[in-house]
Amino acid sequence: MRAVRGLVIALLHVPPLTLPWVATTAAHWIAFAVAYVVILFALGGGLHRYFAHRAFRTSRAFQLVLGLLAAACFGDPIGFAARHRLHHRWSDTERDFHGPRRGLWFSWVGHLLHDGYPEHELLAVTGDLTRYPELMWLHRWAFVPGVATAGIAWLAGGWVTFAAVYCLPWCLVAIHGASAVNYVCHKHGRRRYATGDASTNHAVLGVVLLGEGWHNNHHHYPAAARAGFFWWEADGLYWLLRGLARLGLVRDLREVPAHVRDSRLAADGATMWAR
Repeated sequence: MRAVRGLVIALLHVPPLTLPWVATTAAHWIAFAVAYVVILFALGGGLHRYFAHRAFRTSRAFQLVLGLLAAACFGDPIGFAARHRLHHRWSDTERDFHGPRRGLWFSWVGHLLHDGYPEHELLAVTGDLTRYPELMWLHRWAFVPGVATAGIAWLAGGWVTFAAVYCLPWCLVAIHGASAVNYVCHKHGRRRYATGDASTNHAVLGVVLLGEGWHNNHHHYPAAARAGFFWWEADGLYWLLRGLARLGLVRDLREVPAHVRDSRLAADGATMWAR
């Protein structure tokens, strides 16, 4: 399985490398931008804020939609939720297989191949999810929707669409965006809160990942549906969730209590910098 995962990751990086030498149109890049946001929402809003942290509520039907969106990007709701919950439990310790303690390679790519958590440990921390047979099916067969979606992109628009609209945003978000949060947001940036780990806020990642880069905020209060706690911290995923709430698709978005948001816990009473 490790070799298969590595092969899939490597192969899906090849098509975007051909884009400078093939003809693309404005439509391709508009579709790329849409796909980038959709994949970010599937992984950040779905896998992270919903499945891992239950930061809002929804129907069983829309829960499945969120799961299928994630699986279309080779995401596994139960597997991701379990690993991310364990990341918060063991953050920046030897048992944290997300973070940078084991080096750049492992936190960027290696943990995607083998993260060290046995199956029984993953299932033990996701009892709220494993009771749904459809999510268990996705846990076992998440590659099926991923392969199907990649095939549909190729059939719908040929090589260029496959490369620009599926592979490129997938690589940028699912591999490099998520890994940048794992590594950069535990090594560089600002620390508003003394969280007991090395998590930081990184403004650039906060913007380009639609809010996921406000990582120190998130570690301070993981239950919130928003990671940008203040108006100047752009959090596009939160505003997408607010829009879905207006449509009745999600509900009960968990907010950050004012006393939690305003508890400046930096040791010296001011924002700390990580280096």
